[in-house]
Amino acid sequence: MKTEEKTSLSTEEIKAILRAADEIIAEGGRTLLAKILKGSREKKVLQLKLDGNPSYGYFKSETIENIMKKIDWMIDYDFLDIHYRGKLPMIVFTDRGWEIESDQRTDELLIEWREWLKQDKTSPDMSYLKDRNRSMILLFLEKVKETRDRNFIPYLKLWKDIEYKKLKVAINQTITSLELEESLDEQIIEERERSIDEALKGAPPEDLLLKCWECGDRFTFSIGEQQFYKQRRFELPKRCTSCREQRYEEYIM
Repeated sequence: MKTEEKTSLSTEEIKAILRAADEIIAEGGRTLLAKILKGSREKKVLQLKLDGNPSYGYFKSETIENIMKKIDWMIDYDFLDIHYRGKLPMIVFTDRGWEIESDQRTDELLIEWREWLKQDKTSPDMSYLKDRNRSMILLFLEKVKETRDRNFIPYLKLWKDIEYKKLKVAINQTITSLELEESLDEQIIEERERSIDEALKGAPPEDLLLKCWECGDRFTFSIGEQQFYKQRRFELPKRCTSCREQRYEEYIM
């Protein structure tokens, strides 16, 4: 897996992969994610209803191999990570990836509410918002405030009726803000947008400089070595190459 051979992904591709990954976080691995993005009709994909994901088939014209390379790029550039459940490698979000994904998921929720208004939907079932990620829900409430649309108040009241105490308070604050037509804090909005733009740049993989526990010297832990260690679930090396070789020689003598 050589990062330098991979083509950088566009903002739209990054978001599409994160959106596909959201359905299987900590539940599926790279291969399943690639199948969603490919638009696979395999039994497992259909049983899990992953064909309903907005990113399903996003890369339908590409091979699974190429899609896997894109996923590996996402891992290398700190948008996704691999955590193991026993021996099974599962896809998870990094902090950077979740910041981007939660932003686009809250935008989806807002679009849905706007569609409800167009359809004159008055009593939607709000239980779908219960037990969601708290940070995402608070971000969504902030975005609802920022619309300054009083037509959302009935939805907020329906939602408040079924929520836990702490979230009831946050929802009520949003209702009050809309009722009073409070002014927006443009600085907060600008900072959030700037943070998302920065997150989308990714963190290019780079060599690490580690300190040897044996001799105390610094040594380079290359990108390729990091990927090798990660794939095999090894911990970071504690000794430089020279000290490791010396310990090995002492062991076999």
